[in-house]
Amino acid sequence: MKLIVGLGNPGRKYEDTRHNIGFMVAAKTAALISASPSKERFEGDFAEGSSGGEKLLILCPHTFMNASGQSVRKAFDFYKMQTEDVLIICDDLNLDTGRLRLRARGSAGGQNGLKDIIRHLDGEGFPRLRVGIGRPPDGWTVTDYVLGKFPKSDHELIESSATRAAYAAIDWATKGIGPAMNQYNALAESGSNKQQKKKKNGKSQIAAADPTDAASTERSD
Repeated sequence: MKLIVGLGNPGRKYEDTRHNIGFMVAAKTAALISASPSKERFEGDFAEGSSGGEKLLILCPHTFMNASGQSVRKAFDFYKMQTEDVLIICDDLNLDTGRLRLRARGSAGGQNGLKDIIRHLDGEGFPRLRVGIGRPPDGWTVTDYVLGKFPKSDHELIESSATRAAYAAIDWATKGIGPAMNQYNALAESGSNKQQKKKKNGKSQIAAADPTDAASTERSD
């Protein structure tokens, strides 16, 4: 049994914002495994499904980003899980847009959602999948940037990245952290190089950052 947690902020106000990429990936993961209809549980949206003989639990906390840990802890305790069986999916402003970084453990790196989960799970020993959203351009505050919506010009890139991240989450659950890291971190590097070429050609690039109670600061592990 594995628990996949997508981080974000609840409510229409925050739908499709950069900080909610974790929610987007969780929704795609649920669709790919034909999970049960979501229901309110553990202070969040919760669904169940399976893939490759592995039962998958999907949770999107409704406690706002900076209090994500209390929702995660409730599911963690109810199912009597181990930290290595919990995958947290969140945005990362220090990764190029569309790039993925899967790690078996690590610090919060300034991401307040991860920081709260570390506090509630009493340690850093849980896997995390970071989805790059880039840096805010000059003149933008981090809060405004992460809580801003993706521009239409970036929708195709974000759609592709979120889908790839969903497959990465499923492969983490069914194949293990090592094989998933080898496959998706390498793919992410390739995608990052393509994005850098686009940037040089003057095409738009996404960025995301951090805020207050509805946002958080992030650094890569």
